[in-house]
Amino acid sequence: MFKLLLFDFSKTEDWSDWETVNDGVMGGNSGSNLESSTGGNAIFRGSVSLENNGGFASLRYQFAPKDIQGYKKAFILLKGDGKTYKFRMKSSINDKASYTYTFETTVGWQTVEVPLKEMEPVFRGEKLELPNFSADMIEEIRFLIANKKAEDFRLEINKIELK
Repeated sequence: MFKLLLFDFSKTEDWSDWETVNDGVMGGNSGSNLESSTGGNAIFRGSVSLENNGGFASLRYQFAPKDIQGYKKAFILLKGDGKTYKFRMKSSINDKASYTYTFETTVGWQTVEVPLKEMEPVFRGEKLELPNFSADMIEEIRFLIANKKAEDFRLEINKIELK
């Protein structure tokens, strides 16, 4: 099976469909932004605050439905900061549940391998009593940091693809 490229920051100039969504939607004070590295990669950086019931920052990409039948894993080429992040998918932007996979980063470049069938259903950070991810279509991917502590973060992302 061929690779399905979801996004390559270093080869795509238009990032306008990517947006940061932080805990301010619930009254929190966390902040984040998306900027370009000198190599053209995305840098998702900011500060997570626990004030006012806060505690998360995220970077979201919504797109026209993509058929992912037959794909088993997501591969994300990124440069981390040693912190824990979550990669999420939604089969439809109208779904309440997201499917999430937690991964640890190193302080250098790495390829994070996400087995799709291991992505667990969550809503507002709580695991749902539903089967793990098994959709044939996706319309959203997201990176999230929510480690229940106040911290600065920096995640450099090159590309996301399915195989």
